[in-house]
Amino acid sequence: MTRHNLISSSISVLLTSLLLLAPGQARAQEEGEAQADSIPFFRNVAVSVDALGVGQMLFSDYGQYEAALRVNLKDRWYPVVELGLGVADASDETTLLKYKTSAPYFRVGCDWNLLKNKHDIYRLYGGFRYAFTTFKYDIERESPLEDPVWGGSSEFVSLDNSGSCHWLEACFGVDVKVAGPFRMGWSIRYRRRLLHSEGEAGDPWYVPGFGRNSNSRIGGTFNLTFEL
Repeated sequence: MTRHNLISSSISVLLTSLLLLAPGQARAQEEGEAQADSIPFFRNVAVSVDALGVGQMLFSDYGQYEAALRVNLKDRWYPVVELGLGVADASDETTLLKYKTSAPYFRVGCDWNLLKNKHDIYRLYGGFRYAFTTFKYDIERESPLEDPVWGGSSEFVSLDNSGSCHWLEACFGVDVKVAGPFRMGWSIRYRRRLLHSEGEAGDPWYVPGFGRNSNSRIGGTFNLTFEL
């Protein structure tokens, strides 16, 4: 057999093999698409709590109690509503001012599953939130203010100051199935304040759900989730 004939025979065998494999590959692709299409649009509803906010309450003078309700649509989209109670009871050792507030807040938004395999036990999320709170806060000085010129002292107390805040959050997070319907994971939030109002006492030290005004751009959650 000449070299030319050998090459021609090899090409013929290769083409024949590809033609035989093509129907099988097409059927496998069709079966995969059919399986993907068989996933129901509405998968489940999940409830979760933020353990990080509770831990923050235990070890600092502010924090929040937060729960969320999340809908799973085809393992791809996750509309979510988050409700919480932000609490602060703090003192500043430099100014001797005490700040106190306790008020609810809410967020609404949606997450997207960024993984190629949408039905894996692991999930990688990206998403956004719109958030709002309205609250009252008290500011008072632990000791009277002394007048260095005229002498004497006066109390500083400012109660029932009204405030509100609207903000957006960009979210990134992961979670994993631990056992049965139980999942756990974490998220990182970047916050951007849109609109806010404050009382006569000035900018509040802490905004429920948003955090401390001085360093509140970045936040996070550690979520314990139960799928219903």
